[in-house]
Amino acid sequence: MSIIKLNYKKYIDIDVTNQQLSLVENNSVLQHYPVSTAKNGLGEKNGSECTPRGLHLIRAKIGSKAKENTVFIARRPSGEIYSSALRQQYPDRDWILTRILWLSGLESGNNRGGEVDTMRRYVYIHGCPDDDSFIAPSSHGCVKMRNKDIIRLYEQIETGIPVLIHE
Repeated sequence: MSIIKLNYKKYIDIDVTNQQLSLVENNSVLQHYPVSTAKNGLGEKNGSECTPRGLHLIRAKIGSKAKENTVFIARRPSGEIYSSALRQQYPDRDWILTRILWLSGLESGNNRGGEVDTMRRYVYIHGCPDDDSFIAPSSHGCVKMRNKDIIRLYEQIETGIPVLIHE
């Protein structure tokens, strides 16, 4: 566990090395959650399918009334509820489920603007199938969480909360 202390009352700390997200308030950890970051590793370039490093914030919260396992496509509910049969029908789909926390970079030239803009890359913290592995990084650049965990985190934070992604 490697929490970096920031001068914010409340923030999200994502430790890529340990595949762990921590919700921190007043420099005390409120909750730890297992996550899965990008299988391509860390990086900021558009099209890299890497998880971007640095300081971000939650730009938007999407899915507040959605049922657990609601499938999202382009940040909109598709009308589907995830199941193993649906996964078999669409084996190559990048499953974005239940809730979306859309990230926006705060570091110009590093994760904001041009070819490194986290928000324009559509990088989220989101739910995924509960049978996905959390042993190793496996996402397409986003930070994946179990559905019950993303619901709990979603309810504990507001838009604008800082998010630090680091090794």
